[in-house]
Amino acid sequence: MARQPVVGVAVWAHTGRGPHLSADQRRVVLEEWRAALPGKVVVAGANGPTMARDAKRGGADALLAFPVRENAVAYHDALSQELPVIAFSLYEAAGGVQYDDKTLHGILSLPGVVGIKVATLDSIMTFQRIAALMRDHPDKLLITGEDRFLGYSLMMGARAALIGMGAALTDLPAKLLEAYCARDAATFLRLSALCDALGAATFGAPAEGYVRRMLWALAADGVIPADACDDPWGPGLPPAEREAVGRVVRDMRAARA
Repeated sequence: MARQPVVGVAVWAHTGRGPHLSADQRRVVLEEWRAALPGKVVVAGANGPTMARDAKRGGADALLAFPVRENAVAYHDALSQELPVIAFSLYEAAGGVQYDDKTLHGILSLPGVVGIKVATLDSIMTFQRIAALMRDHPDKLLITGEDRFLGYSLMMGARAALIGMGAALTDLPAKLLEAYCARDAATFLRLSALCDALGAATFGAPAEGYVRRMLWALAADGVIPADACDDPWGPGLPPAEREAVGRVVRDMRAARA
């Protein structure tokens, strides 16, 4: 990952099953990534003050705040006392919360909140609503987490991407962002089709299966061993899905050439 065209990495987040890890496991994960990516931004997931303090102690640069249903503004304010905070609008199938407009305005008005990651999975209307709301907070960053419509989310105003799909074949979505910024329409459309194909193969029902599918993608790309794809907290998936992921990875690998 250190050799990929990224500005940073997220640890302890949903893709890494952060809340399920022990404190010692999280410490090791953060130490390894911090050492491997000097000069890069390391964002750590946090669901409360303990994880926030541990992230600060371990050298994280910012927090990705796991969503909460109650007292959301006060919760984000408390986390921001430790490190800058990225709010997180996450689809409910992944245990997330879709904040209403009043709550979003309250969160984004906090000086310690630098932006929001939006990951609806399949609700383009929700993304459009939040993108429009962000116009009232021009100093805050709209970050896409939309693995199923990455290209369109950039067109709607996202200025950065923090995506589970970026855990594998990372260079392709990175090049997609570069093409959009450069207004290279031909490259943008070609890479959008490839990223959409990977998103369709990995971010389908059951939604919680995407972590295992991303591990399959890493294995198919030769990054991790074929037997290192266990996700103890996710659902079981049929072998045919692994074959489908492998086919998409091979297609994307060919597109790299």
